[in-house]
Amino acid sequence: MNTKKLTLLLMLALICGSASAGVIPFLGGAQQFAVLGAEAVTNTNATTLHGDLGVAPGSSLTGTGSITFASSGVIHQTDAIAIQAQLDARSSYDRLAALSGGIDLSGQDLGNVGVLASGVYRFSSSAALTGTLTIDFANDPNGIIIVQIGSTLITAANSVVNVVNGTSTNGIYFQVGSSATLGADAVFAGNILAQQSVTFGSASSIACGRALALGAAVTMIGNTVSSNCNAYAPTTLADDYGSAGYSGFGAAALPPVEVPEPASLALFGLGLCAAGLLRTRRRAG
Repeated sequence: MNTKKLTLLLMLALICGSASAGVIPFLGGAQQFAVLGAEAVTNTNATTLHGDLGVAPGSSLTGTGSITFASSGVIHQTDAIAIQAQLDARSSYDRLAALSGGIDLSGQDLGNVGVLASGVYRFSSSAALTGTLTIDFANDPNGIIIVQIGSTLITAANSVVNVVNGTSTNGIYFQVGSSATLGADAVFAGNILAQQSVTFGSASSIACGRALALGAAVTMIGNTVSSNCNAYAPTTLADDYGSAGYSGFGAAALPPVEVPEPASLALFGLGLCAAGLLRTRRRAG
């Protein structure tokens, strides 16, 4: 690397150190979506989306006449916006999956692990949620929850993800190695990035977050999904503390987050910021 390039990277690091997490959204173009499918999106019964609905590279949309869009939510069917959103979602998925270490919860039920603080948690294969999972950010602006799941995520009927003491820069991400299934009447919180599909049970919801399927379909049965809870209050089911559906990534390059893998998260955030600024510089040139 020549001196000029090295100097540029150091300048980027300094700039990112004082930038807010909202400058370069971690989910990129996927952030505006409540639901994003790869091959198809299917809906039956009355569904409400707070955010956009998209599908790409496939084009199959079924049952959209039963979907109500809050505010300005729209459909993107294999257009440039949906295609870019899928690319950005894939990039986010890969970065989440690449984080090493963390706390191993393999074989445990998320409803029985106690209160989760900010950190990286992993399941070597499948993960299940029965009852209630409580996430406590303790008012930490750097708070991030990342759950890496080797295969499936399955939540039981009436299960709940409850988030307390959040801030506007907090993020919750479930990186699912195959498919996610939400049980009937479950109330979920956080962003699901599934390698394959996301399937909703009847009347289940993602109270604050997103359903992003990178390889197959999103299937809905009379559900509610909100990508930005506070923007649509009081019509949504929960409070995301201004984080736009828990899409934050803390204060990207500020002091490390006090989590099981603080160095990884800090470098991850710095890398995202630097990459985004470099891309902007190239386009401007």
